[in-house]
Parts: sequence; C-alpha cells; structure tokens
Amino acid sequence: MSLDKLRKKIDSLDRKLIDLLNQRAAATKDIGKIKIRSGKSIYAPEREMQVLNRISSLNKGPLKKSALEAIYREVMSASLALEKPLKIAYLGPLASFTNLAAIKKFGSQVSYLACNSITDVFLEVEKGSADYGVVPIENSIEGAVSHTLDVFVDSDLKICAQVVLEVTHNLLANCPKNKIKVVYSIPVAFGQCRHWLAKNLPNAQLVDVSSTTRGAEMARKEKNSAAIASLLASKVYGLKVLSGGIQDSPHNITRFLVIGKNVAPRTGKDKTSLFFSTKDRVGALYEMLLPFRKYGVNLTKIESRPSKRKAWEYYFFVDILGHQEDALIKKALKELEGKCSYLKILGSYPIGE
Repeated sequence: MSLDKLRKKIDSLDRKLIDLLNQRAAATKDIGKIKIRSGKSIYAPEREMQVLNRISSLNKGPLKKSALEAIYREVMSASLALEKPLKIAYLGPLASFTNLAAIKKFGSQVSYLACNSITDVFLEVEKGSADYGVVPIENSIEGAVSHTLDVFVDSDLKICAQVVLEVTHNLLANCPKNKIKVVYSIPVAFGQCRHWLAKNLPNAQLVDVSSTTRGAEMARKEKNSAAIASLLASKVYGLKVLSGGIQDSPHNITRFLVIGKNVAPRTGKDKTSLFFSTKDRVGALYEMLLPFRKYGVNLTKIESRPSKRKAWEYYFFVDILGHQEDALIKKALKELEGKCSYLKILGSYPIGE
C-alpha cells in the first residue's frame, strides 16, 4: 500500500476515533449526573482498575501496554473533568515528584493545588478545597515517610488509591558540567546520588534546599550552578538535562497514597492500611499479630511510630492484603480490636500496580 493510501486510512480511522471518544464522553457525563444525584464519589478507583485491566486484556498490539494505559489515563482524566471539575491537592511545589505521581494517577485534565506540607494536603481535602490529595508514604531506599504516618493519626480522611512511581534523578543546568560549582537539591536526593556525585562532580558544593524544584529554580538564577531534580522540573524551569538517571540504585521506587473522604469498594485485588496501639505489657505486639496469622491474612508492611501522647507508647502502622469487607479480614480485625488499646482503619484500596 502506498504512503498516500496509508495516510488516508489513518485519517479515516481518526474520524472514527474522534466520534467514538465523544460518544464515550457523552456517556461519561450521564454517569456523572447519576453519581452526583446519588451522592457517590466522582473518582472511582475500583472502576479505574477494571478499565485498565480490561484494555490490557483486549490489547493485541502493536501498542505496548504502557502506551495504551497512558492514552487511557488521559481519556479517563478528560472524563473525570466532564463529570465534575476535580481539584487534586499534592505536596508541592510544581514539578515535585508528588506532582508527577498525581499526574500519573489523575492525568492532565483536572486541576491541581500545590501545598507547602503534607499537613496542608490533608487540610485542603478535609475542608473541601480539594476533592482528593496525593502524599508520599514510603520509598524503597529511604523507607517510610514518617510525617504522613503521623498526620493520619488525627485525620478522618481515608486512603482510596495508591500510586507507585519510579523516581529518577537528573542533573539539570544551563552551563557545561565542568563549569558547575554548586549543586542544589534535597538531602534525600544527594544521598541517593552520592556515588555518582563523588565520581562526576567531586569538587562541587552540595547545598540543601527545601525541594528539588526549589533547587531547579536556584540553578536557573545562579551562574555555574546545577540542580538534581525531575525531568518535569527541567521543562518548567528551562534547564538542560546534562545527565539523566544519576541515582546510584536503579530500583528507586516511591509509593504515594490518594486520600479522600470515601472508602473504595472491593475489587478482589486490594490492600488495607490500618494502625493500632498496644497495651503496655510484655509480648503485646506478638499478641496483636496473632489474629492475622489465625485467619491467614498476609501482612506486607509494619511500621512503628511514637504516639507523642505518652512516653514509650507506640502506634503500629500495618498494610495487609485484602479488603476490610472480606470475611476473614473482618474476623481478624474484630479480634485485634479486642486486644489492642486503639484501632483505626485508614482505608482499603485497589493494589493496582
């Protein structure tokens, strides 16, 4: 087939695609009206997972799964915006890794609100200024984000979804690498790029700033300076990517949580997060974990944090596989509640990725 004929075929397919996309959008608007009338949440993480799983099973190529998911992420983002204008709060500033995680989950067609702290993200959602929030919860290298855990103690918000993001650090500057005298970034980023920096910029001064994007802003203003930040930061602040993927570990993964006011329904592939405090006696933690073993509930994470209310009193944050409405998990949680001094379920949500 000739080039002209192939292009005409594409033009014809595009016309059909546009018509089908608009038919889909019209159906989405009707769904939005039904949700609003019935008081249901506009964002439905369980439905999102069903759609992504279905398109993955239908895909016969040559498009890769990741490419098709990226396309549908924007289709669903546009659909959400049609159902109801959504605003998503995130730990800022613009071009932060939490911003990237929020875009990965909600796409580019919703509104975003950058917050100065994790506490502010919770507050914006609690008071209704944002529909959902996105906060970091753990990094595969650095471990749990303790501030997020602490805020959950006093918040009534629920976890309704998670986002897993591969974090890549990049050296950004508008000068040659051999001219760099100062590098700006956050301490965690410096720690994750320690060996690369020692080998490639042994004489550069490393200066801590409040965020990677603040570092990019400084690098743009100052001569012979650079930043370690995301690729999005390079576009936002007009910096060149001198070296990409400079983190020492190739497996630098951060998990983020989507927080809102509603619990996600069961999907059959869920995770539940909770925390509890133990009574002050020998073997208390062991006793708390027995119900999970008894009912065959799989724990994927346990993290302790001081309660800040009483010396040597701790909260234990736990992730388990399954939904809080699953029969065995309900039994395990009921027994746990009878053993511990305090129990709070933070939410059940699709594992998704």
